[in-house]
Amino acid sequence: MTTLPNLLQQSYREVPDKTSVILQHAGQPDKPLTYRDLIRGANRYALTYAREGIQPGEVVILILQHGEDLVYSFWGAILHGAIPSIMPFLTEKLAPEKYRADLASLISITKPTTIVTYPEFEAEVRGALVAGDSVRHVILTDQIEAETEPNFESLQGFKSTPEDIVVLQHSSGTTGLQKGVALSHRAVLNQMDAYGKAIRLGPASDVIVSWLPLYHDMGFIACFIMPILLRIPLVKMSPFDWVRAPYRLLQSVSQYKGTLTWLPNFAYNFCAHKIRGRNLEGVDLSSWRAVINCSEPVHVESHDLFYEKFSAYGLRKSALQTCYAMAENVFAVTQSPLDGIPVLDEIDRETFMTKRLATPPKPGQPTIKMTSSGRPLPNVKIRVVDESLNDLPERAVGEIAVQSDCMLTEYFNRPDATEAAIKNLPAQGGVPMLGTFPAAEDGSGSVSANSWYLTGDYGYISNGELYVSGRKKDLIIVGGKNVYPQDLEALASEVPGVHKGRTVAFGMYDEEEGTEEVVIIAEADSTDPSKMEAIADAIRKHVTKSSAIALRHVKVVDDKWIIKTSSGKTARSANKEKFLKELGAS
Repeated sequence: MTTLPNLLQQSYREVPDKTSVILQHAGQPDKPLTYRDLIRGANRYALTYAREGIQPGEVVILILQHGEDLVYSFWGAILHGAIPSIMPFLTEKLAPEKYRADLASLISITKPTTIVTYPEFEAEVRGALVAGDSVRHVILTDQIEAETEPNFESLQGFKSTPEDIVVLQHSSGTTGLQKGVALSHRAVLNQMDAYGKAIRLGPASDVIVSWLPLYHDMGFIACFIMPILLRIPLVKMSPFDWVRAPYRLLQSVSQYKGTLTWLPNFAYNFCAHKIRGRNLEGVDLSSWRAVINCSEPVHVESHDLFYEKFSAYGLRKSALQTCYAMAENVFAVTQSPLDGIPVLDEIDRETFMTKRLATPPKPGQPTIKMTSSGRPLPNVKIRVVDESLNDLPERAVGEIAVQSDCMLTEYFNRPDATEAAIKNLPAQGGVPMLGTFPAAEDGSGSVSANSWYLTGDYGYISNGELYVSGRKKDLIIVGGKNVYPQDLEALASEVPGVHKGRTVAFGMYDEEEGTEEVVIIAEADSTDPSKMEAIADAIRKHVTKSSAIALRHVKVVDDKWIIKTSSGKTARSANKEKFLKELGAS
């Protein structure tokens, strides 16, 4: 098996003039980078790392914004044999104190030797350093070696083995920076091979268009590493430009005949609500063969909204696809087949919420529409287990367990977290399991025959499809009953006047009652106080009537109150913290 530097070298020698990445910045001409440009730019950073005495296998943290320096510094670390990890850049939405605390936490656990950033950000970085920590070098982008012809024989990355760790992915959550997902060359390449087959990826026919940031798996793997290594043209815009003007994504798809894009679920709603027809004149979306929803759980209503808005511009319904992914599996675990539309499973709401079973609808009773996340990749197996790690029958909700040949090597420097997440499960006996991939027993894979990764996600299996329903850590326990916030958020979103998809539910411990009380925050379409109060009352009545809890605490807020993670998921712990802070202030 080869390694990532070998693939870069092959592209440099075989297709030096082929465009690898087109970088877009608002107000500037698009900047195409050929493989010659990319590898010569990366070589400048590789030489800089060597000049500073950085050793292969040492971790390099990249704190850079969308642009050439981020691209070159990352691939330069790969060529040098260092382990790059991309961290979010400080923005106006992040509190500087929290950002420094997260960076200090990452340094204390990941123990990087080097941080790469801009001269104007040096003071912010050094503000997070403490005497005696692991950081020996802060490399600034104006200190990089001059461009020269790369001497591949002298680059340390070519001494890497397939089992060596090549990158660290850090969680996109609000408190997830302490767990670095360590991935080997073998794992990354196995994922690319399997996922490329699942989506029928073709260098001659595909163009990937993305605005996704590179500090979580969707943008990092599907929209950066995979296209560059497999020679798929990549059109990459700034996430900040997309947020300010989401129509730019559709214009780029039209301009470059984009075929593939990955989006978190919220982005479908965001585009449908924010993009105006005046920005779509002449736009043609007929080249889009897959717009893949990779934020669990998937909501069919978001797909419908997106299709209704953009079908007039050539968008096909069959382009709206789904995927279940996680950094611990490099990226994709499942993918919906691209020759149809994702399977929709309509189930009885009360049975699902109270018994955690996905049963057929009952006449006259409320239902929930669950969208399949697809079927396992050819190198993945999936089981659904209970709290005792026993397999559950089809349509019973439990924790999703995954096994593949592209699993993480470990949580970097976190043996405790690794041990908690990777378990030996008993042999599967007679109940449904998705996938037929045989675990390697010859040392060529990343897992043993009975070693499984417990995802922390809840879901169920039906007819060969995986349905994801929520996160285990978000579970609320009210009077001994398990309450799933996603269910309550969906109910609150049904109330007229609530901004669809902008609700959050969490538990708040009540000392007097000795149990948790549920709090629901909902953004409203109106800021009129009397209307907001009426919406809060309607949410209380609807949720109480339609679930197993008596809801008392509802806060209706204006637009943009609710905090999302960098990948677009609802940040429940951060929203709870914000709510409690406001409650204390009042």
